[in-house]
Amino acid sequence: MVRIADAHTLPRWQRPESLLIVMTVAMALSFDVWMALLNNFAVEAAQFDGSDIGWMQTIREIPGFLAFGAIYVILLMREQTLAYVALLLLAIGAAATGFLPSFWGLALTTMVSSIGYHYFETINQSLQLQWLSKERAPQVLGNLRAVAAGVGFIVFGMLILWGFTTRGDAADPVPLDYRWPYLIAGTLAVLLILAAMALYPRFEAPHAQRKEFLLKRRYWLYYALVFMGGARRQIFLVFATFMLVEKFGYALHETAALLLVNQFITMLVAPWIGLLITRFGERMALTIEYTGLICVFSGYALIYYLDVNPLWAAFLYLADHIFFSMSFALKTYFQKIASPEDHAPTAAVAFTINHIAAVFLPAALGYLYLVAPAGVFILGASMAGVSLVLARIVPRHPSDGFETVLAGKVAVAE
Repeated sequence: MVRIADAHTLPRWQRPESLLIVMTVAMALSFDVWMALLNNFAVEAAQFDGSDIGWMQTIREIPGFLAFGAIYVILLMREQTLAYVALLLLAIGAAATGFLPSFWGLALTTMVSSIGYHYFETINQSLQLQWLSKERAPQVLGNLRAVAAGVGFIVFGMLILWGFTTRGDAADPVPLDYRWPYLIAGTLAVLLILAAMALYPRFEAPHAQRKEFLLKRRYWLYYALVFMGGARRQIFLVFATFMLVEKFGYALHETAALLLVNQFITMLVAPWIGLLITRFGERMALTIEYTGLICVFSGYALIYYLDVNPLWAAFLYLADHIFFSMSFALKTYFQKIASPEDHAPTAAVAFTINHIAAVFLPAALGYLYLVAPAGVFILGASMAGVSLVLARIVPRHPSDGFETVLAGKVAVAE
């Protein structure tokens, strides 16, 4: 057991920030391969349509809705241990995906990997806020986002090569065997997690976390922004990517190439976003993000019915990811307004709030997509508009007792 205050005495590779990097790499290995192959795997191997992919994403988001259960799991194990276990579930689920090319087979592997992913992200956010100082958090979180993007850049590059070298020519096409990319990525992630368990000490945070379901009125703006972000993100994850394959006919290597470019851009941009937040604050970053997303979703709705070059869809896809890179401003906003002992329970509750809409929205919008695809993206633009209004309530310098600009006005009036 090593206290966070004493972690600076350890070798640099064994410090908490280094462990966060290792866990980020393991998560990205499993999740990026799963994400990159999902739509092509679902269409080509499992014969999914828009409704099927909507239901599949609903199944995937159920564990996110139940993320508040992490509060009770940490009664039985430490948060760091739970992070390891969750990463193992994510890796195992991803490794098995290619061996079950059917709706129910994909539902099973999706559920296993989703439990791992959502519980890891819940605990990871808590650990980040506990292990990082408020001064360093924006820059470190930006660097972690860049690390994840770097892993994605390598993964998607390998998938492009795999797609080109294993697919036959137009006259003699050879179906892709999706089992091996899933299996290799999942296995590498498992080995990395086991190595982390063996090589890193247990870190003790300076403040004991409350282990109970927690909702506080003064965090209402954070809850609202998290809810809107979860609903809006589902529209992009489910339907924007699916549209690339279903309408514009993107092949696997083209989808992977797009993801490759996206990760390269994110790798360059994310550290600068950390500096932006440090200098100008969370309100500015969130305002830029939501303004950009209004334009992106409006663009999706417009191009669906126009005979445009598929590169326009790719441009909007990349723009969406760049704006989404600013979303970790929500984490640093919460870190500044929260009591230190509230990080773990609030992270769990926030993940549940984030996934309230995710449980029913993909399936419901799957039917809307069948009859009016543009309506799905118009709804996304509307959600981004609501988020923009809420973002303007974030103070320039948030703190405990000054969670919103409204709180500041009330204090002045009194």
